Amino acid sequence: MKRLDRTEIIFKILAYVLLTIFALCCLYPFIYVLSASLSSRAAVDSGQVVLIPVEFTPITYVEVFNNKEFWIAYSNTFFVTGYGTLVSMLVAITGAYALSKSRLIFGRGFNFMLVFTMWFNAGMIPTYQNFKMFGVTNKYMFIIALGFNAFNIILLRNYFSSVPTEIEEAATIDGATEFQILSKIYIPMSKSSIVTVAMFYAVARWNGYIWAQMLLLDSSDTLLTVFIKNTMANLVDQLSNGAQLEYSVYGLQYAFIVCSIIPVIVVYPSLQKYFAAGVNVGGVKE
Repeated sequence: MKRLDRTEIIFKILAYVLLTIFALCCLYPFIYVLSASLSSRAAVDSGQVVLIPVEFTPITYVEVFNNKEFWIAYSNTFFVTGYGTLVSMLVAITGAYALSKSRLIFGRGFNFMLVFTMWFNAGMIPTYQNFKMFGVTNKYMFIIALGFNAFNIILLRNYFSSVPTEIEEAATIDGATEFQILSKIYIPMSKSSIVTVAMFYAVARWNGYIWAQMLLLDSSDTLLTVFIKNTMANLVDQLSNGAQLEYSVYGLQYAFIVCSIIPVIVVYPSLQKYFAAGVNVGGVKE
């Protein structure tokens, strides 16, 4: 067994210490948010909460669970995230497959136009005017309007381009159609990359705020991020007008945050292996 010299031992110790400190720094905000959401109003407002709950009370979660508007926003966010990701992946997979083919007529022109949208865009105001003109004012049209992302299509296109052409040629000789080649060869062979792109879309939908705030004006279509922001603003206005609350406004906000990240915490660990493989695709060349 090879014996480690002193410099290697020191390096490994420092590496583990720094990684541990970094991990704790990343974990601490989650611990603080959870502890503050379970602490009393006085403890939160006076800054007594540091690591563990002070004067434990679940009153903020009682308020969250009894808030019907919260559950409407939660269900809307699930709807937009789920179906929005499916629509976006349908566009991304089919578009990337077509653009990865050298036999595509005007393929270079289409690829250039796709990349061009990443370099230049009309800006927020013209884009907003276009959305309004096409009637993007409900969650169904919202899903379609935000279903396109040039970067993700390019990411999948590059991965599809790396699939050996010999496999496709063999399938073509056997009589496979384009749809069969895509569904039976490209998608199974690109599973890690597809899951990675799907996670990009899902996180963007789940955390989306700007366009949801500007376009979804009907309260029945409100998403979770917009609901939390509006609720906090209303509570601050009530406090400024002399209202008295049994809980801290910050504590309630932290309770909303904890409830909103539960799906991400549940889903991400099961997809982490695909995500790690997907982001490393193309990093090593033979």
